[in-house]
Amino acid sequence: MLQACRLIHFVTTAASSAPAGAAVAAVARFSTAATTSQHTGPTCSHTHIQDPDVVDCVVVGAGVIGLACARAAAQAGLEVVLVEQEGSYGTATSSRHSEVIHAGIYYPTGSLKARFCVQGKQLLYEYCRAKEIPHNNIGKLIVAANEQQLPQLKQLKTFAAANGVADLQLLSGSEATAAEPELRAAAALLSPSTGILDSHAYMAALLADAEAAGAVLATHCRVLGVRPVPGMHSTVSSSSISDSGHRAAEVSQQAASTSAGNSSCSSSRGNESSSTSSTWRTPRHGLLLDVQDTSSGTVSQLVTRWLINAAGLHAQALPVAGMPSSAVPRQYLAKGNYFTLTQRAPFTRLIYPLPEDGGLGVHLTLDLAGQAKFGPDVEWVDAVDYSVDPAHAASFYPSIRRYWPGLPDGALLPGYSGVRPKISGPEQPAADFVLAGEGQHGVQGLVCLYGIESPGLTSSLALAEEVLRMIR
Repeated sequence: MLQACRLIHFVTTAASSAPAGAAVAAVARFSTAATTSQHTGPTCSHTHIQDPDVVDCVVVGAGVIGLACARAAAQAGLEVVLVEQEGSYGTATSSRHSEVIHAGIYYPTGSLKARFCVQGKQLLYEYCRAKEIPHNNIGKLIVAANEQQLPQLKQLKTFAAANGVADLQLLSGSEATAAEPELRAAAALLSPSTGILDSHAYMAALLADAEAAGAVLATHCRVLGVRPVPGMHSTVSSSSISDSGHRAAEVSQQAASTSAGNSSCSSSRGNESSSTSSTWRTPRHGLLLDVQDTSSGTVSQLVTRWLINAAGLHAQALPVAGMPSSAVPRQYLAKGNYFTLTQRAPFTRLIYPLPEDGGLGVHLTLDLAGQAKFGPDVEWVDAVDYSVDPAHAASFYPSIRRYWPGLPDGALLPGYSGVRPKISGPEQPAADFVLAGEGQHGVQGLVCLYGIESPGLTSSLALAEEVLRMIR
């Protein structure tokens, strides 16, 4: 049983983890089973492997983007190992945000953020319905607090229409107040396609899908370095990779054989060596990973045909031999604090001010139980620190009272914080997502995702589809 602490709602939710498939044998060689309350799946081993195993695809980082990429790759028929340095999945940026399904309003036309947010929104709603993931198409109001902000509000509507978001409605101040009586606004944009979801249930579903297709999650594993392995070639064909039905059957057959006949890592290796699937396991161009057990410090090795760097806050720190530093964008850390409301909010929709430098402003969001929270603000920091200073509430009150003048004194309590992995800094234009392949950095088989901040959650399924297209 795999458990993850859900920081947004401060509860612990368990998700079933039953790794299966051909990748299990490979992971077993640099993994041992842990029997802690955190994780009973594979973790890094306590022995150094001189003859590393080879898998089709390694995904670094088990946040929502890494989970979505692992799912997409596994369902396409690849052997996938998902490597995470923490004790479980989704413990950093992916569990410290507003849990909002964004419409695609704010982003420049033609940008990756605009494209993947609009595509991802539709995919995410469909996925939530299909998997019965708790969600609510609640809608939101973007508020112009005064007449001077009306041009910016109208510009947002134009942005949205160009991005394919055609359902925004411009409301007068009186219309906005009629919709939300406690709201103060000179005008507002109603976004009916904005929603909220249980992001941990979403990540658990992605992991379950990935594991059902044969992927393996290996926690407590930090990638210390990546270097090309020359002279490797493969008999893998595009048809064998895309034939996910055949591969799924093959993976299931091997998993059943492994679970029935193996009780140790060494016997798993023996079973793997005789597998009829070896013809598509060896990569055309190998990437050798040095993987460290974060509890023991022991380093083991794994070779992969494709490597997807979805490490979020740690993406820039992944050391890849032969990759020029100029190909790695500078990272800026933007901390966002959240405060919770001690009473029930008098709103039925999400309430957003107009965007500000570095973020979308201190907005009001509701969770699926109706609990209100405010945030995030923007605090540029040099290191990750999730503590919330109660003194920040002093700046929250005036920001919130611009659209909710009835907010009582003392109604805000420190909630939680998150740190956004930005690639643009203070007073710089907001940067787009970066998906860097061989053409950008020169390393075959490597895809790096940088600056995947908001709307990353909404975009996750669409981003995963694009990454899969890049490695085909």
